[in-house]
Amino acid sequence: MQDRSGMKFSNLQIVAAGYAAVILAGTLLLLLPISAREGMTTPLQALFTSVSASCVTGLALVDTAVHWSIFGQMVILCLIQIGGLGFMTISLRLLLLLRRRVRLRYREVMVESINSTQIGGVLRLTKEIVAGTFFFELAGAVLLAFRFVPEFGWEKGLFYSVFHAVSAFCNAGFDLMGEKEAFSSLVSYRGDVLVNLTVMALIVIGGLGFLVWEDLLRNRHHWKKYRLQTKIVLCMTAILLLGGMAGTLLLERNSVLAGLPAGERALAALFQSCTARTAGFNTVDTAALTDGGKLLTMLLMFIGGSPGSTAGGVKTTTLTVLLVYAISSIRHEQGAHIFGRSLTGELLRKAVTVLMLHILLAAAGTLLLCALQPLPLTDVLFEVFSALGTVGMTIGITRELTPASCGVIMFLMYCGRVGSASFAVALLEKKARPPVRFPAERLTVG
Repeated sequence: MQDRSGMKFSNLQIVAAGYAAVILAGTLLLLLPISAREGMTTPLQALFTSVSASCVTGLALVDTAVHWSIFGQMVILCLIQIGGLGFMTISLRLLLLLRRRVRLRYREVMVESINSTQIGGVLRLTKEIVAGTFFFELAGAVLLAFRFVPEFGWEKGLFYSVFHAVSAFCNAGFDLMGEKEAFSSLVSYRGDVLVNLTVMALIVIGGLGFLVWEDLLRNRHHWKKYRLQTKIVLCMTAILLLGGMAGTLLLERNSVLAGLPAGERALAALFQSCTARTAGFNTVDTAALTDGGKLLTMLLMFIGGSPGSTAGGVKTTTLTVLLVYAISSIRHEQGAHIFGRSLTGELLRKAVTVLMLHILLAAAGTLLLCALQPLPLTDVLFEVFSALGTVGMTIGITRELTPASCGVIMFLMYCGRVGSASFAVALLEKKARPPVRFPAERLTVG
């Protein structure tokens, strides 16, 4: 793809520009008087909401149910869907519906957008992604309707069911429960098994990754036939969910979980573990978490979901590669191996790059926010990890941020969505070989 001057854009630039265009369009729509229930929407509120929805984060300056009208909520819902699927997936699907020829360059960008490894079959995969997304969202909406329709009536109940199903599957964290209490999320459904299990299932399925779906669909229950990525994603997802649940039960037993019945306590702990992996909903008061609980949540937010999914974070595969290499190094083994497969040095370089980029962005964002506003360090760290991991959980300082601080958070949300998809890969694209190779020298590490 080229501009009028003949300059060729990289795949990363196309993906980044596409998200920027979606954010701009969303901002303009949210600025319309019809988008708000009462009063005027400021440009900052519209831009922040558009960035948060397009980057499937969930942080908000105004309550979604209280401030935005039905039209505004529909705009947010569309932004969430586009952000979750990826604008390239939507674009390619439209081209296929219009029976337009899809050029090779579009396919290349799509491959990078979903973190696929091969260009062959990408159009078929695009169809499966869209079909699978709508299937799971529809199934989730139907299940949620059994709870929301009796409570809110047919019209509002069905809309609430669809909105929360899409928001959960896309790991966005936007909710419409503000009419009960502003910014209350799903706290009133803490003990509701149907709502909790449905939302958690949508979060986990959306966070597995499109390539894992394809593998599971093709090989069903035959574990040995799964790709290495599928095995790693499934194992790490289970470990993080159960580990996060156990940690929450231990750390919050005398705090937000105190006094709850055993079943409700376990359900709340599991939901907290699940939603921290980039979803953004909450059934307990996040601000009331202990310091240990906040730290555990930040770690889960930092890890996030899996590659090619609706989730953010450094990804489960990145963590696995780093852990496997660390263990192999400690054991003085030749190479790194997992599930009978060897990991290449290229994987390690990409994993280290992704990790370092996220750490540097988190550190820079934290320092900037501390310089701009006198806020508690723990609250700032929580907000930064939430934005960078496209999670959407907050201790409550989002609405206290100055315009400059909002700019930092919006930049982190944008980097979390665009960067987690392709930034590290783009940096590692092979360039022309240098004419001179520098001499090596020994260096002490660790």
